[in-house]
Parts: sequence; C-alpha cells; structure tokens
Amino acid sequence: MVIDFHTHAFPDRIYERTIKILEENIVKFGGYEYHAFGTGNVDGLIENMKREGIDASVVLPIATAPRQTENINNFAALINGKNGIYSFGSLHPDNDDLDGILEHIAELGLKGIKLHPEYQSFYIDSDKSLKILKKCEELGLYTTLHSGCDHGCPPPLHCTPERLKNVLGYVSGKYIIAAHMGGWKMWDEVQKHLIGTPIMLDTCFSLHLMDKSDALAMIKAHGADKVLFGSDWPWYSQEKVYAELCSLGLDSSEIKKITELNARSILGI
Repeated sequence: MVIDFHTHAFPDRIYERTIKILEENIVKFGGYEYHAFGTGNVDGLIENMKREGIDASVVLPIATAPRQTENINNFAALINGKNGIYSFGSLHPDNDDLDGILEHIAELGLKGIKLHPEYQSFYIDSDKSLKILKKCEELGLYTTLHSGCDHGCPPPLHCTPERLKNVLGYVSGKYIIAAHMGGWKMWDEVQKHLIGTPIMLDTCFSLHLMDKSDALAMIKAHGADKVLFGSDWPWYSQEKVYAELCSLGLDSSEIKKITELNARSILGI
C-alpha cells in the first residue's frame, strides 16, 4: 500500500479559480511560470491515484482567512475516509476560540490540521502558534506545517528550521510534520536544527531538487520511522516522487515505513 501524505484538493466550485490564483502567485513572487500537474479537485486526485498507483492520499487544506475555517473543516469531514481520501482540517491563527475549533476538528474524526505560516502570516514560534501546537498535542492531533521557502509567497520567512526548533521548548514535537523535508530549499538548516528531533518530515516537492546522497543521509540520520511519503499534488506527480524515493538507496523496510506504515499509524487504518 502506498499512502501520499501531502496532497491538495479543493471543492468543485473553486478549484479552477484557486489553481489559477496560485499559479499567478508563483509568477508574481517566484519570478517564473509553473503549472499544476493535476486539476486540483477531489475527482481529479482520485483519478490520478488510480493512474499512478497510489492507494490513499491525505488532503491538506489551508484556511488563509479566519472566515474560511468552518467551510474547510466541513468539506474535510465530507471527503474524509471515502474513496481512498483522508483529510486534515485547518484553522487560522486569528480565529476566535482556537481551542474550541480544534476540539471540533477532533470530534469530526480528522487526525490533524494543516498550517501554512507563509500564507497565514504568522511565525511558527509565536505565542498564538504555540497555543495551537500545544492544544493539538493535548488532543492527539497532528500538525503538518509548510516549512522553509515558498515560491508563491513574499518574504519574510515565517517557519525556518531554526524557528521550528524553538517550539521544542514548549511541545514534544512528535505531533508535528514539517513538510518539504523539513524546510524547502533550506536543507542545510534542516540538518543543523531538525535532524534527530521528534519532528517528522515529509518528502513533498523536494527530492527532485535535492542531491540524492544528501536526501539519503538525512533520512538515515533522522530515521525512516519519522519520514512520510508526500507529493504535493497537484503541484507535482505522485508517481515521480515515489520513483525518486525508491531510487535513493533505502532498504525495503525503510520504504515501507515511509510510504505506508507511518501513515497508517497516524490515520489509524
């Protein structure tokens, strides 16, 4: 079984417009054109999974404004556990009653939340962020974070590996998943600050940009039991990331942990 722990899929009424806006942001802030590999809706994700040999995918929504939180979590609950799709919820750090929202997410049966410090404009080691992380750990909810650079957002960076390490003075870190191998395009800092900590990493949109020997060394040093297979679909191909992971030189037991067993443990499946 192969579980992709980092995908995005938007409701049918907004996915085309959303993908267009995100592509425009890459041009605006990244200075180059980049187009999605897939449609960006749930049906498109399911079709892609069938075509590329992926058995299950975790959708990671982002509330970019407080008013979006309720609709996002209702949509997440609607698609969760159906047709090989699982979903995290989300909230915005500026929402009122953060504790109540997180308790409701847990009641909905969702296993975690996605936060994006760049899109949501908050520092990962800020007081409001620490409040969310503490409550998630209390509830047993996982938090997947965008970490490192983002070619669709302007500076400053809000979640560097160094800032992320700072949260370990307040939470254990074992319920945190740092996307993009711990920090997109900041992998030297990941090795300095995050490797060996309890924080989990995912592989999304990173392995094709990294030196293979560096990626292998990072996974070996951190431990395959703290790494999750993720693609970032529709922004990258699921089968390509799987092939890139398998080409690193990991043994079969490590591959199985990264692509299946770690995700099963989190999702309870």
